[in-house]
Amino acid sequence: MKSIDRIAGRRPAQAAGESGRSRTASRLGWLDALRGIAALSVAVYHLALPFHWVPHGDRVPYYLDPGVFGVLLFFLVSGYIIPASLERRGDIRAFWVGRAFRIYPVVILTVAASLLILPRSHTVVDGYAFEHPLLSLAGNGLMLQDMLGVTNALGVLWTLTFEMIFYYFVTALFALGWHRKSAAIAVGFAAVALVLGGWIALGTLSVNQATTRHLVLACATVVAMAMACIMTGKPALARGGGLLLGALGLVLITLNSRAAAFETMMIFATMFSGTVLYRWEHGQVERTQAFLSCAFVVVCGFLTGYMYNHGQTLWRTFTGSWMAWSFAYVAAWAVFVAGMLLRKRRFPRWLSWLGAISYSLYLLHNPLIHGMHWILEGHAPIVSWTDRALLLTAFMAVLTGASWLSYRLVELPFQNLGRRVLKAVARRLPLEEPLLAQVRTGTPFAEATAAVPSVRENEPALSGRE
Repeated sequence: MKSIDRIAGRRPAQAAGESGRSRTASRLGWLDALRGIAALSVAVYHLALPFHWVPHGDRVPYYLDPGVFGVLLFFLVSGYIIPASLERRGDIRAFWVGRAFRIYPVVILTVAASLLILPRSHTVVDGYAFEHPLLSLAGNGLMLQDMLGVTNALGVLWTLTFEMIFYYFVTALFALGWHRKSAAIAVGFAAVALVLGGWIALGTLSVNQATTRHLVLACATVVAMAMACIMTGKPALARGGGLLLGALGLVLITLNSRAAAFETMMIFATMFSGTVLYRWEHGQVERTQAFLSCAFVVVCGFLTGYMYNHGQTLWRTFTGSWMAWSFAYVAAWAVFVAGMLLRKRRFPRWLSWLGAISYSLYLLHNPLIHGMHWILEGHAPIVSWTDRALLLTAFMAVLTGASWLSYRLVELPFQNLGRRVLKAVARRLPLEEPLLAQVRTGTPFAEATAAVPSVRENEPALSGRE
């Protein structure tokens, strides 16, 4: 009754504000639902158990890789919402402070908990981190490890490298005032993947341990300089910092990606295509342009797998056959477009809830799988359907419970801390008046700010929410 009385006694302005937030949450519920689907797909793929319960089930990833499907779906969601988040803020500094407090806390928690809880024989942390701790810490700390020749501390962190470089590109485009050119950029990446996807050299900057150390040091210096410029709040320096990040990202993806070139370029084409769909929905690009660019990207995504994902190239890709990539790519697009077409409908609350905790779920599922194997070590093989169902149910219950706790106790508090830190920085280093004026008028530094509808702060980081 007290809760009802408090709700009934709210001031009209407060009620109106919460009503607005509710409408926003409802409008973006389809994105949460897609994240929930993506997170489940990746977790089930790595768990692998269900594939062994049906005849020839272990062949499913050969024809359509569920892990790649989930990750590509995450990338589409990120492409849709991340540029809008930056443009809404109209402030590169605020964007990066929000990103840092959104991405790093759960990664640090997951790695630290894995090291402290799991024995070395069942650790999920890659052996490279034990052999080269400082280099691994630096590379993974930059979230660029997959482009630096440094092994991912956790296998799933490779996706955050692509997310991070996407942020670099978005920042640079925003600083240049080119952020509305998403369609041309998506088509450009897809065309490079189609024509040069099997030709671009890989790993040319980190050929041995010495060159890897030098590359990590160089990139750390560039990123530190760029972030220092951005944090000053001075327009010219912020632009310079954004351009440094964009240039660094472009160098790394063309010269030192671990993945096959066609996959690397298609991932960025996919993310910028997500941005194209956002801009089409909000009237910033015409329908024909959006349709043609996205159709071209989808066709290239399918063809590049068919053309290049064979033989020795499979050692540099995330899949086991050309079909695994190509069919997963088309499936991710199909699910995203279906979600977008149904965006005005109400999605199941449990699926939206999974989307809310999807970032923690994405990071925690592999350590929990290793922990499950540790607990079951020496146990008789589980073969009955009853035992299998109990095992799967118990695992998913623990995973979702741990992810919810991580979301409530780590993600949300650190997001709030990030806002407080940003306010403190703004007091010490206020944005200069020319930048504030540009943000208010929407030109040229934040040309689209006034036109971009408000989006929630909690949007994806892959693989999760902002």
